[in-house]
Amino acid sequence: MPRSARGTALLLAVLTSVALVACNRASSPGPSATAHATVVFGSGPSLAVRVADTPELRLTGLMDVMALPEGDGMAFVYDHPSTDTYWMKDTLIPLSIAFVGADGRIVTIRDMPPCGAEPCATYGADAPFTMAVEANMGWFTRHHVAVGDTAHLEGRS
Repeated sequence: MPRSARGTALLLAVLTSVALVACNRASSPGPSATAHATVVFGSGPSLAVRVADTPELRLTGLMDVMALPEGDGMAFVYDHPSTDTYWMKDTLIPLSIAFVGADGRIVTIRDMPPCGAEPCATYGADAPFTMAVEANMGWFTRHHVAVGDTAHLEGRS
């Protein structure tokens, strides 16, 4: 193989490796949200979450994540009650979201299918909330978590 062809082949191999590493990073939840915690629902199930507690982190959420382990999710935490809505633009996996009011009770749970192209539906709560928790679609149903149940964040790092 000529020297320039070997260099091109080496460059192509390096670029392919970088692309594979970038794709693998997308399989973990919330690559930009680094604080880890647990959301505990009532006295029962819990969910390991990455915490999105700034406008920038809340904006990206679980976009471009290719897979979410069954016991993992993301908690969007607000300092004051919010009426923000969520959408699934560039979110590749179906999710459910539980909105938690300032009193620590779940006010709304919604299922949110992926959306690859605009216009995408938006999903909001039936009342102001201070935390929104995303998990794989159906997680709340499978774990018997319902509107009116309590939820709180523990072990925030």
